Amino acid sequence: MRTALVVDDEPMIRQQVADTLRKYGFERIIEAQNGSDAVVAALSKKPLLIVMDVTMPVLDGIDATEKISKNAPTPIVLLTGTADADMVEKARMAGVMSYVVKPFREEQLLPAVDLAIHQFVEISTLREEVDKLKETLEARKLIERAKGTLIKNGLSEPEAYRKMQKIAMDKRKSLKEVAEAILLMEI
Repeated sequence: MRTALVVDDEPMIRQQVADTLRKYGFERIIEAQNGSDAVVAALSKKPLLIVMDVTMPVLDGIDATEKISKNAPTPIVLLTGTADADMVEKARMAGVMSYVVKPFREEQLLPAVDLAIHQFVEISTLREEVDKLKETLEARKLIERAKGTLIKNGLSEPEAYRKMQKIAMDKRKSLKEVAEAILLMEI
C-alpha cells in the first residue's frame, strides 16, 4: 500500500496535500501536526513519502527531517512560506529532496513529489553500490594479505592464489572466508 505522511500544523493545508497525493496514487495518508509527531509516525509507519511544513510547533520541519533521515531515510518534500537561500541550504543539508513554496497548486506539488521519489531511489541505489564496492574492496584486501602469508611460507603468488581457490571450492566457502581463516592461523 502506497503510504504518505503529511505534516503541517494547518488542517486545511494537510487536506489539500492529502487530496493531491491521493490523485497521485497514494492509497493511505497519515497526518501529523508537528515535527515531533512526524518523527514518530515516520519511524513507526515507514511511509513512501513525507510532505512536511517547515514552520511548526514542537519541532520544525528541518529538525524533524534530520531525525527522520538518520533513522528511516525517506523522500521528503518541504513546504514553506519563504524561499530564502539559508533555509534552502539547511533543508538540503538535512536531507530534503524537494522544496515547494506556499501557497502552492497541485501542478507544483506533483513534480516536486515525483522528483523527490526518483532522486531518493537513485541515491539509495548509489549508496547500495558504494556499500557493495566497500565490501568487495575489504574482501580483496583480506585475500591479498592471506596470499602474502602463503607467499611467506614458500609459495609463489599464483600458487598461493590457486591454493586459496582450491580450499574455497573444497570447503564450499568464499575466498574471503578462506583468507580470514588463513590470517587467523597466522596469529
